[in-house]
Amino acid sequence: MSEHNHVVSKDGSVTMHRVNDALDRIEPEQKELILNNFEDFKSYLGKRIHLAQKIGLSDEQLAVAAEKIADYLAAYEDPRNSEEKLLLELWKAGNKEERHRLAHMLVKMVQH
Repeated sequence: MSEHNHVVSKDGSVTMHRVNDALDRIEPEQKELILNNFEDFKSYLGKRIHLAQKIGLSDEQLAVAAEKIADYLAAYEDPRNSEEKLLLELWKAGNKEERHRLAHMLVKMVQH
């Protein structure tokens, strides 16, 4: 796959508008495995955050990416467990600033 399809390029620059495309490319079976169990979701997200940190993304860039992912999940995926339902309700209830803070908290949660 060429670099123009990726969210993060080889030089470390981030193209946030490609997040939805990247998420759409995940096979349905793989997406189901990731989202079906909250611990699996946290593990998957934690691995992706670790990779992003290795290429030099800042905490702010990680939070912005987490916001994009949360927006995508809220719009296109039904919650599969009680934790995801709670996150969706919090996401819907929050304004832009609160969602950004929640994204920071999600990143922090999977880093530890």
